Amino acid sequence: MRLLHRGNGIALVFLYMAVYKIVAEDPYRYFDWRISYGDIYPLGVRQQGILINGQFPGPDIYSVTNDNLIINVHNDLPDPFLLTWNGLQQRKNSFEDGVYGTTCPIPPGKNFTYIMQVKDQIGSFFYFPSLKFHKAAGGFGGIRILSRPRIPVPFLEPAGDFTILIGDWYKTDHKALQTVLDRGKMLKFPNGIQINGLGPDGAKFTVEPGKTYRLRISNVGLQNTLNLRIQGHKMKLIEVEGTHTIQTTLSSLDVHVGQSYSVLVTADQPAQDYYIAVSSRFTTQILNSTAILHYSNSQKTVSGPPPPGPTTDISWSLNQARSIRTNLTASGPRPNPQGSYHYGQINVSRTIRLANSAGLVDKKQRYAVNGVSFIPADTPLKLADYYNIKGVFEVGSIPDQPTGRHIHLNTAVMGADYRSFVEIVFENRENIMQSWHLDGYSFFVVGMDEGRWSHASKNQYNLIDAVSRCTTQVYPRSWTAIYIPLDNVGMWNLRTQFWARQYLGQQFYLRVYTPVQSFRDEYPIPKNALHCGRARGRAIRAL
Repeated sequence: MRLLHRGNGIALVFLYMAVYKIVAEDPYRYFDWRISYGDIYPLGVRQQGILINGQFPGPDIYSVTNDNLIINVHNDLPDPFLLTWNGLQQRKNSFEDGVYGTTCPIPPGKNFTYIMQVKDQIGSFFYFPSLKFHKAAGGFGGIRILSRPRIPVPFLEPAGDFTILIGDWYKTDHKALQTVLDRGKMLKFPNGIQINGLGPDGAKFTVEPGKTYRLRISNVGLQNTLNLRIQGHKMKLIEVEGTHTIQTTLSSLDVHVGQSYSVLVTADQPAQDYYIAVSSRFTTQILNSTAILHYSNSQKTVSGPPPPGPTTDISWSLNQARSIRTNLTASGPRPNPQGSYHYGQINVSRTIRLANSAGLVDKKQRYAVNGVSFIPADTPLKLADYYNIKGVFEVGSIPDQPTGRHIHLNTAVMGADYRSFVEIVFENRENIMQSWHLDGYSFFVVGMDEGRWSHASKNQYNLIDAVSRCTTQVYPRSWTAIYIPLDNVGMWNLRTQFWARQYLGQQFYLRVYTPVQSFRDEYPIPKNALHCGRARGRAIRAL
C-alpha cells in the first residue's frame, strides 16, 4: 500500500480501524424460532406443550466464546411470551435477559429478535419460558458454548456431545396448574420425570465402543433435585455452568433444579444397552425414570433393575457439593488460568442475608424473601429505570437481612453499587430443598452447611478454589454462602428455581448501579426494544 501524505493521516487511521473491525468482529449465529402449542406425550398422555419450530424440547444453541447470537422469536401462542437464558450473563445488556423485570413480553402474533453476545463464557446452560407458568409446558432447550479453537481445555475432545434435559413433570395442563396457584393454593407433587421430553426408556443415546462422550445435564424441572447415574459406568465431572472443575469420578450425580453439569462417560463395558437412571431426591414419594445408553454394536437390550440412587440422605449430597471445585490450572474462556482471580483476597464490602419463607397473605398462599413477596409492576423495571419513570418501583423495598415480619407484597428491588464485592448468605429455615439463581453473573460458592449461619461460619469458607456458577442449592434447614464481584451493570433477577414459589413471589431484582452513564459500563437500550406499560410510546434515545 502506498503511504498517504501527512494530511491524510486521519484517513489512514480510520482505514485501519475499518479493516480491524471487519477482521476482528466476533462471528454471528442466526436463529429463527416459531413458538406454538402442540401435542406432547412426556408421560404417555397427550398434553398441550410449547414447541419451538415444532420441536419439544426446543433446538440446542451451539456457539463459541464471544459469538453474537441473533435469535428471532415469533410468538404464535395466544399469550404473551418470553424466553430467558439461564446462565448467559448478558454483559452490560440486561435489556435482553428475557424476564418480565427487564423485557416487555412478545405479544401474540408478533416477533422479537434477541441480540446477545456470549462474552467471555464457555460451558453448559439452558433456556426456558419465563412468563406465567409456561415452564411447565416445555419451551426449553440446551445451550452449549465451546471454547475458542486456540484455547486449551483440560480433557481430550470427546467423540460426541449429548444434551440431557431432565426434570420433574405434571400430567396436568400448565394453565390448570397456574389457576391453582392464582387461587392461592399449593401444587400437588409432580407425576413423573421427563428425559429430553420423553418418559421411561424413551430417550436413547448411541455410543461407539471404547470412545468417550460428553453429557451436558441440566435440570429444567419445576422443583425437585434429581439424581442421575448410568448402569455399569462411571462419570467424570469436568464442567459446571461455565467452570472447568477438578475432575472427579462419580457413580451418581445430584442435579438440583436449575443447575447444569458436564460429565465424560467412556463406553468401556461389554456391548449391550444400559440404563441411564434418574430419580427424585429428598422426597418421601420417589419419582423414577430411565433413558437408554445404547452401544452401536449392541445385540442385547437392557437387563436387570436400573441402578438404585440415594433418596433422602442430605450429608451424602452435601459432601458431593463441597467436593466440586474449580480446576485452577485450566483455562476458561481466555488463555489465562481460571485461578488467576483471587477472590478470597478481596475485602467483602457488604453481607446480604436472604431467608426464604412461606405463608398466607389475604388467605392465599405466598412465598417470600426476607418477608417480601414479589409482585410484578405494570412496567418492566429496567425500562422504568432507563426512562426514569417514577412510581414503578422503589430501590430498597427489600431489606438486606431477615426481619421476622409477616409476609407483605411489594415490587422488591435491592440496590447495589457497581464494582462492589458482596457476600450473600442464603438461609433456608424450612424443611424443603431450595435452589437459587442470579441472572447476569457467576458467583463463587464459598460455603454451605446444615444449621444456622453465623459469622463464625466464615472460618470454614473455601477461599481458594470454590466453584463459580450461577445456580446454587440450599439444603433443608441449612445455609449457603456466595461471593459476587458486581461487575455487570443492570437490573438482575435473583429468584428461587422452585417455580411455584417463584411464581408466587420468591424473587426480587438486584439493581447494580453506577451514576456514570457510559457505554463502557452498559449498552444503550436496543433499537428494537419492545415498549409496554408506562414505557409505551417512549422514543429510543439517539446514540
